[in-house]
Amino acid sequence: MNIYSKKQIWKLILLVFAIFIGVASFFTTNNLVKKLSVEERKKVELWALGTRQLSGIESDERDYSFIIEVVKNNETVPVILTDKNGNIISSRNLDLNKEKDTVYLQKQLSKMKTANEPIVINLLDGDKNFIYYKESTLLTQLFYFPIIQFAVIALFLLVSYIAFSTSRKAEQNQVWVGMSKETAHQLGTPTSSLLANLELLRLKNVDENLISELEKDVHRLEKITDRFSKIGSVPKLQRENIIKVLIDSIKYVKARSSEKIIFEYNFSENDQLFLPLNVHLFEWVIENICKNAIDSMGGSGKIKIHLDDRIQFLFIDLTDEGKGIPKSKFKTIFQPGYTTKQRGWGLGLSLSERIIESYHGGRIFVNHSEINKGTTMRIILKKT
Repeated sequence: MNIYSKKQIWKLILLVFAIFIGVASFFTTNNLVKKLSVEERKKVELWALGTRQLSGIESDERDYSFIIEVVKNNETVPVILTDKNGNIISSRNLDLNKEKDTVYLQKQLSKMKTANEPIVINLLDGDKNFIYYKESTLLTQLFYFPIIQFAVIALFLLVSYIAFSTSRKAEQNQVWVGMSKETAHQLGTPTSSLLANLELLRLKNVDENLISELEKDVHRLEKITDRFSKIGSVPKLQRENIIKVLIDSIKYVKARSSEKIIFEYNFSENDQLFLPLNVHLFEWVIENICKNAIDSMGGSGKIKIHLDDRIQFLFIDLTDEGKGIPKSKFKTIFQPGYTTKQRGWGLGLSLSERIIESYHGGRIFVNHSEINKGTTMRIILKKT
């Protein structure tokens, strides 16, 4: 199991744990809401009982101070008392500034009718009154508390993720820059030495064909050094014929791969299409993708390169007949260090993504892939 698989497992575990905490909090709070709701109904029923007792008093000599105290004790639950015809008799715990506003009271009564079943008061003369009520402000706040809690947790996790990703990306950029500059520096010295030795070999009349082959390899090292030096800084883009760049890249890969690898493309060497490019870096991207495709096909198969020229963008599709990529790995393959090979550091596609997206302002991604059928990598470049 590689580091990225372990990271995905840990992310999943943390996500499940966070969901468990959230769900547990929701159900706990919801249970408290239900209990408080029952208590509030009991309070309203007690208020109704006090109202019923007051309406049944016939003598001023009876002590009803306790009953009045019960009625007054409800200071949280909004209630409205109506007669049998629905006319409002009194209200409690509503907006004091609107207690005489009939329109406001009717709206509150409508809400209460849909919120809870009314409590019936049977009067001594045979008539009935009804007490309607709704949840108190405290109960309403408690009801929405888990939702707000979820939102706050989600916002916190999102901000934390963005901050962590930004920090990690900044660290990766520093690593890229440092590694690239150091690599360019380390390659520069022996390359210069090899160029000097080539001139010495010429002076000693060494076979020119051998010198020519060595010279090609030295020039290749110079190009690689130049590529790494550009990774460490923002490269300049110039309008270049991308057709020529693609043809040159294909020729280079083809000369160093099996004869069983066939390249097909929907353009010719005479075509011209100019757009902003850094040739050395873009060639590196094409070589990386083609080499990955060759490895995926086991050294035998067809690589198709298709250009789709749009008004503002150029779409470049590179399709192989290899093993394919699982959908879950479409983004993972661009992460530094990810590789399925026994050898290699897993930096090729990560570098390619940086070159295309950071330096050329384009996009590179897996457009389509099927296991054991092949993969299509898509590059999108701006034409201006």
